[in-house]
Amino acid sequence: MNRFPEITNCNELMNAIHQLGFLPLLESGIPGFNAEAMVAPDCRYVNLPDGGWEWQLWKWKGPAVTEGDCVYGKFFASKAGFISHEWWPHFFNWRRTVAKPIEPASIEETIFFTLREHGSMITRDLRRACGFVGAKMRSRFDSYITRLQMSCHIITEDFVYPRDRHGNEYGWGLALLTTPEQLLDPDLLQCSATPDESYRLIFNHMVELLPFASTAQINRLLKY
Repeated sequence: MNRFPEITNCNELMNAIHQLGFLPLLESGIPGFNAEAMVAPDCRYVNLPDGGWEWQLWKWKGPAVTEGDCVYGKFFASKAGFISHEWWPHFFNWRRTVAKPIEPASIEETIFFTLREHGSMITRDLRRACGFVGAKMRSRFDSYITRLQMSCHIITEDFVYPRDRHGNEYGWGLALLTTPEQLLDPDLLQCSATPDESYRLIFNHMVELLPFASTAQINRLLKY
């Protein structure tokens, strides 16, 4: 029996995030525990006859981030996913503690300070502002952004799509990045628990949520 909710629209995606607390977007290493697996079959990715594509989940993730009570970023084994506002203070409390601090005069500091100065920036503009131009610089920059998201220093505020001459959005969209301090209510950045207590609460929640998953699978999903 499938213990996860079936998702057929954006509201149901937001409800699933609220219900589960943690929800990877795509394959998580734990069978069935990702939004794509929960989406109804007729809402999944399809190639269109004109060469285009239709992917409802990809369209829903933006409104879920801006309208739902959740935080989105690469939090799960360097892969993207959602965390509800209910669980975010514990996750933030734990990850900010166990993550390696941003070192002075490092590339990570340059990226973080540049983003903080501007408030929010799409990935492409942030990359250029930090001097990552030229061949092979995009993948290198993305690795730094991933680490800063895994440590909860950077999150995704929204997705920005280019428009064609008719005003229609197209393409995969560009992540609009910001910091938790810039986007979130200060109450979501406060936690009365110790980092160890926060992790234990998160881990126990995962065990209850995923009784079929092994301890190793859960640890891999949460490991920084």
